[in-house]
Amino acid sequence: MSSSTTRTASDAAGASGTKAPGAAHAAGPGTGIELAGVTFGYPGRPVLRGVDLRIEPGELTALIGLNGCGKSTLLRLAAGLLRPTAGRVLLGGDDVARLSRRAAARRVALLHQAAPAVPGMTVGQLVRQGRYAARGPLGMLGGGEDAAVRRALADVGVSDWAERPVDALSGGERQRVRLAMALAQDTRVLLLDEPTTYLDLRHQLEVLQTVVRIRAERDLTVVMVLHDLAHAARFAERLVALRDGLVVTDGPPAEVVTPRLLAEVLDVQGRVGRDPVGGWPVCYPDHPMPSSN
Repeated sequence: MSSSTTRTASDAAGASGTKAPGAAHAAGPGTGIELAGVTFGYPGRPVLRGVDLRIEPGELTALIGLNGCGKSTLLRLAAGLLRPTAGRVLLGGDDVARLSRRAAARRVALLHQAAPAVPGMTVGQLVRQGRYAARGPLGMLGGGEDAAVRRALADVGVSDWAERPVDALSGGERQRVRLAMALAQDTRVLLLDEPTTYLDLRHQLEVLQTVVRIRAERDLTVVMVLHDLAHAARFAERLVALRDGLVVTDGPPAEVVTPRLLAEVLDVQGRVGRDPVGGWPVCYPDHPMPSSN
C-alpha cells in the first residue's frame, strides 16, 4: 500500500484517544520526513532493505512490527544518528546525512527506548540536557532554565518536580520527565522509540494521551514505535507496518488493522472488531501462528 493513502486525523485534545475526521495539520512544510530507497544493515545482518516512506508534516504515525524488523533503526536514521548504506533520508527536504549531529538535533528530537541512569541528577537538570543542541557546551555551563525548559516541564505537568531527584521517581514519572527533556529541544519533529515500555497500563495511557495533546498544541510531526497494536490503532492516525526490513502495510488504522495484518506482520491469528464508543479497531489475538520451521 502506498504511503500516500488517505489518513484520518487525531482528536485535537487527544485526552480520550478518539479520532476527529478532517482535522487540518498546521505544522510547517519543513517538518516532513522522507526515506527514499533506504538500505541499512550490520555485517551479516541487513535491517532495512530499500525502504520508501514519506511522513507528512503534522502527522502522528505509529511504526509497528516484530522485534528486529527495523522500526528503531528507522527512527535513528531519521534523527541523523545513523547513516544509510544506500538511499537518502530527508528532513524538510534536506539530506540528514549532510547535517551535523547538533544541527540535526535542532530539528528533530528522539526519545530513546531506554537511557542510562544519572545518579544525583534532579528533574530540572535532566530536562535542561535537552537544550544542548540549541545552547552548546558553553551555554550549558551557565545553567539556568530558559523558556523552552519551562514550557517542556509545564507541558508534561512536572514543573513542581524540578528539584526532585530523578532516582526517586517511579517508572511512569521518569518517562514523563524524559519526554519533557525531548520537548526541551524545541523541535518540530518528535520521534519516540517505544515510549510505553515497562510502564503499567495507567502510565501507558497517560504518556500516550500527553503525546497526542502536545502534538496538537505544538503542531508537531510525531513518529512513534509501539509494540501494542491496540494503542497504535487508538492513538495514531497512520500505521506503518514493517516486516523483514520492508514496509508491508501503510494507512489509517481503520483500513489496515485486519486479521491479515495480525497474521502477516505480527505472526498472530486473531480477530478485529471496533470500539463501540471511539470506533477505532480493537484486536483480539487468539494464538501465535504455526512456526514455519
